[in-house]
Amino acid sequence: MKWKTAILSDISTNIQTGPFGSQLHQSDYSIEGTPVVMPKDLVNGHISEATIARISDAHIERLNRHKIEIGDILYSRRGDVGRCAFATEKEAGWLCGTGCLRVSTDVSKANPKFVFYQLQKPDTIGWVEKHAVGATMLNLNTAILSRVPIEIPSLNTQNRIVDILSAYDNLIENNQKQIKLLEEAAQRLYKEWFVDLRFPGYEITPVVDGVPEGWELCRLEDVIEFNPKIPLSKERLKQSVPMSALSTSSMTLDTEEFAATFSNSGSKFQNGDTLLARITPCLENGKTAFVAGIESDEGAVGSTEFIVMRSKGLNPYMVYLLARDDSFRQSAINSMTGSDGRQRAQADKLKALPYLKPTDQITRLFAGYAEPIFLQIQKKNEQNVRLRQARDRLLPKLMSGEIEV
Repeated sequence: MKWKTAILSDISTNIQTGPFGSQLHQSDYSIEGTPVVMPKDLVNGHISEATIARISDAHIERLNRHKIEIGDILYSRRGDVGRCAFATEKEAGWLCGTGCLRVSTDVSKANPKFVFYQLQKPDTIGWVEKHAVGATMLNLNTAILSRVPIEIPSLNTQNRIVDILSAYDNLIENNQKQIKLLEEAAQRLYKEWFVDLRFPGYEITPVVDGVPEGWELCRLEDVIEFNPKIPLSKERLKQSVPMSALSTSSMTLDTEEFAATFSNSGSKFQNGDTLLARITPCLENGKTAFVAGIESDEGAVGSTEFIVMRSKGLNPYMVYLLARDDSFRQSAINSMTGSDGRQRAQADKLKALPYLKPTDQITRLFAGYAEPIFLQIQKKNEQNVRLRQARDRLLPKLMSGEIEV
């Protein structure tokens, strides 16, 4: 059956921008309340809650027309204009925020998830980027988005295609949930042993002035090497890790963000190191990673805004989990200096922080518990990369009718 070519407005009930600054002020935001989706929250086709802003319920009624419904597609209006996300039942009732566009599909004409997948086609993303306006930063508006060409087969065909591609997305989502649970388990164990001091044998271990017998009060630089010197070959093509590869809530690196370079400029690190974003707002947002997946034993390079942390008296897992600890993160934030908007944490101040070093036996015992967890996380992250690559290869073929279903 021949597919029809339509434009997005033909199969939509509504295409609108989020509230402008005159409608939603900085003072309207609060710690608790209804989430407001901004472009930064559109991550890999999903809406991330990791650093989402909120407004109190007192403002909801006047912004009612910006409420998100199941099946809505949210677009970034500026910058990376190909970035979009699909709203699920979880996000229903949240608000489309400033900087976003919201598309509501006419379900009598198209499956909303099919439309979302159509918008992910490389050809469609290229069309959007070509027609966006702006010299230094691309901008979208409702008029441009309304004209996006969409290829439409029958609803039955749309539904079958959605089932195929959703199977990949569901596997990816399940892996992400398991990664989250595994990391939370490791963080709880770290807190129990090294923050609450309920380590194995704590009941019979004498404690003097808050220091368990055999433990040692030292400085962080005694157990962690900050920004270690790593000689890299200038002739070798090496992996380059940008800030965008770091997650705000997980240890995993997004390897699809990696680039290749001959340059040795920037930070240098190896598998097993921890990367801590030192610049605002990346540090406050929680960008931190456990380095895994670097192909060369020699190492890789990355953003100059990383602080690299390497174990020299603990184990790699304790270093990463320390970097996620609330007390350490607050100390890093407190160490920041510089002008507004360009403040950076100071490694020298982090080196001087006090640290209660456990016995070698406890350190080895913790590594025995943590290592399998970290390896499971790494394997699930690698599996997700392969799943995304397979889905992305299949998507344009399904979306053009090259593969019939």
